[in-house]
Amino acid sequence: MPEQNPLPFPDGQGPDGSRPPEGGTPPPPAAGAAPDQATPPLPIPVSAPNGRPGKTPLWAQLMHKLIDPWVNLDIEPEAPGALIDSRPVCYVLEDYGLSNALILDRACQLAGLPSPLLPLPGDPIRRKRAYLALSRRNASTLIPEAGATKTHSDSLARLLQAHRHNLSLDVQLVPVSIFVGRAPDKASGWFAVLFSENWALVGRFRRLLAILLNGRSTIVRFSPPVSIRDSIDEALPPERTVRKLSRVLRTHFHRIRESVIGPDLSTRRLLVDQVLAAEPVKEAIADQARRDHTRPEDAWKKAHAMAWEIAADYSNPVVRSASFLLSHVWNRIYAGVLIHHLDRFKEAAPGHEVVYVPSHRSHMDYLLLSYLLYERGIVPPHIAAGINLNLPVIGTLLRKGGAFFMRRSFRGNPLYSAVFTEYVAQLVSGGYSLEYFIEGGRSRTGRLVPPKGGMISMTVRAYLRQPRKPVLFQPVYIGYEKLIEGNSYLDELSGRPKQKESIWALLRNIPRILRRNYGQVVVNFGEPIALSQVLAERAPEWDGKPLKEDDKPAWLGEVVSCLATDIHTRINGAADVNPINLLALALLSTPKHAMAEADLIAQIDLSKALLAQLPYSDRVTVTPHSPERIIAHGLEINVLRRISHPLGDVLDVVDEDTAVLLSYYRNNVLHLFTAAAWIACCFQNNRRMSRQRLVGLGMQLYPFLQAELFLPWTAEQFGTRIERTIEVFIASRLLEQSLPPARSGVGEDDGGMLARNAGQTDEVFRLRAIGHSLQQAFERYYIAISVLVKNGPGTLGTAELESLCQQAAQRLSLLYAPAAPEFFDKTLFRGFIQKLRELGLVWPDEHSKLRFDARLDAWARDAKVILGRELRHTIERVSPEAARPEPVPEPSE
Repeated sequence: MPEQNPLPFPDGQGPDGSRPPEGGTPPPPAAGAAPDQATPPLPIPVSAPNGRPGKTPLWAQLMHKLIDPWVNLDIEPEAPGALIDSRPVCYVLEDYGLSNALILDRACQLAGLPSPLLPLPGDPIRRKRAYLALSRRNASTLIPEAGATKTHSDSLARLLQAHRHNLSLDVQLVPVSIFVGRAPDKASGWFAVLFSENWALVGRFRRLLAILLNGRSTIVRFSPPVSIRDSIDEALPPERTVRKLSRVLRTHFHRIRESVIGPDLSTRRLLVDQVLAAEPVKEAIADQARRDHTRPEDAWKKAHAMAWEIAADYSNPVVRSASFLLSHVWNRIYAGVLIHHLDRFKEAAPGHEVVYVPSHRSHMDYLLLSYLLYERGIVPPHIAAGINLNLPVIGTLLRKGGAFFMRRSFRGNPLYSAVFTEYVAQLVSGGYSLEYFIEGGRSRTGRLVPPKGGMISMTVRAYLRQPRKPVLFQPVYIGYEKLIEGNSYLDELSGRPKQKESIWALLRNIPRILRRNYGQVVVNFGEPIALSQVLAERAPEWDGKPLKEDDKPAWLGEVVSCLATDIHTRINGAADVNPINLLALALLSTPKHAMAEADLIAQIDLSKALLAQLPYSDRVTVTPHSPERIIAHGLEINVLRRISHPLGDVLDVVDEDTAVLLSYYRNNVLHLFTAAAWIACCFQNNRRMSRQRLVGLGMQLYPFLQAELFLPWTAEQFGTRIERTIEVFIASRLLEQSLPPARSGVGEDDGGMLARNAGQTDEVFRLRAIGHSLQQAFERYYIAISVLVKNGPGTLGTAELESLCQQAAQRLSLLYAPAAPEFFDKTLFRGFIQKLRELGLVWPDEHSKLRFDARLDAWARDAKVILGRELRHTIERVSPEAARPEPVPEPSE
């Protein structure tokens, strides 16, 4: 997909709307004259718009034979010819240089574009070439010559002047960026890192070494053309026109270079000095000295140690070396790493401060994302990492790869908070791309963990303080077929405490990791979020002017909350459905986690059909494999086992531990089947139900599902999705519809009655399997309501209610049936209770105890539609009452 034009000049036509084939050229400007004030041009011969008389010069052919064995090009976009029309083409490079000209010529040959080494029609720039550059690559000229004031290209000035004197001339400028040494999977060795592309201008010898060592990893990026005629039509003074166009082109090249190799990195020491010199940190140091009754120098040393503990120490050699190593690791442990929608991100990213906000399910997340970005020519971000990862050796390597470390809590340490906040502000204002996980930690259940707004708030406040560069939040979904941390997650889900990271545990586990097959990984880029757009919608009173460091506008909390929720929603909107997800959805719906092979194939087919006929978003990707191939893959990576039987083979989960982990992969994609699972749940204990009631109850419950699963629709849109899903179920013969009986007035049955088949048919079996994934959510909701009602209004506080709900869920799981470990996750109960409060169904009294009214009883009655009588009775029976204080006996007379 071609990159969007980052330059402010549209690709227009000539003054009369035509694209004439002729051009004009002025002679060289007189000595001492301004470039755009030269003498009138000479007559120009007529030729085809893109015609190039003769062949590539002999010298260029000879040079190509010398340089081509050392150069391999990665051309972006894949078809740059689609950017260019029939007008004459003049290429623009950032720097002059023979190597750049030859690389450009070879790229044009490969892309089928006009050669830059042949003149434009009439040679208007008097160089017998069809390219120009903004500056010369000459590292030896460190001090400009006395009196030198030129800030633009003479060739560009002559080309503009030619357009003024010849109104039929209309040349399109095509900016081309060239980077040598940016594809880590093709680099020849570690030593090549020292000569990879950077911000420094280098001399001819260093450029030659860079080509010899890194030439086979060269990126040539073509950008959409700029019409010179449109610039001339602005009717600015000649000198101003050339300076403006030069400035716009330099800005464009700066943005492209920054997106490919990152900002011009300062040293770690310089960044720390900038943090400590900031006013908020100075004030925090003074406050710390007063609190500790120590000298300001001692407080400064403490702040310096904190900043040194936090700051990254980015190193290109380490990043490149790590990419060499990781490419072998990924090939060893994964069956493939796929990436989707990166082109759409690359269209939106130029000119923005990018903040990557991926899902967090494994320690591999940040390694994978940084590697994939670097491998595709995008600078790796600075990553916020937990201080627990600052291990000996490992911490140093992570720091040199761009990681900066943060403590788990800032509470009670205002100096650390000020230093860390200022460090993030310096990164944002400096144009560094960032990456952080708003979940705070890795998900142990496969669901997105409710977001924490701390890092988002720091980013937003840093932008409001210095709104230099627009901020773009980029959600990223990372999906695994098998987690490296699977065993540790299993222990934690079983109630064992989390093991502290250590270098010895890591080294001990490396051989085990390298011997196993972890399937495939998919990285999907979601729809980006522009901070400016969020501010325009949520904070229209902000006028775009910088705020002071200590300003905290009233709307900041709403903006941060909106961003956090929207990020999670868009991560879910870019989900990938892999074979293990589909196997988990099907097999976990049965009591023994087993299915006949034919039934499993049918269930996988149904899931894929629902995803195809009811697409969640245009960024969701689904495995293309057939059900048979999916089953074979599950057997290959030891998730399934086959049990042979004369009446047909049975497939089941390898063991109970694997079944628990499969719930993790089911939860990755649970949100994609919400409407289908809701309908199926309603027919678990009901054979018939009116369509109107089915949709109405779904819309009523939707706010709770939306909060738990980060769904993108409004309640009305969810009702429409339920209607569409009903039609798919009817077409699949999972449900039948009958017309409503004729009656006067409006009745509950308007829209018809829906019914499932009677008995234990295949359709009933498939319907039950779809609904099972959402059934436990409704059981949790009923537990919370039952505990509240049983204890009465004004009895329980929020924390007490959470604890009692967790106890009831654990007991229900022991008595009734084994459930997924997240069934009694206190976080899920907390989210449900919070939503009850937001909707006004419960509220705190003056003693912070929760009160409610008869509306909660109505919710309990609606639960009868979904939950069976036996299950409701069990929940009511196990719902605990809060411990009440013993009454104080009255004193006897």
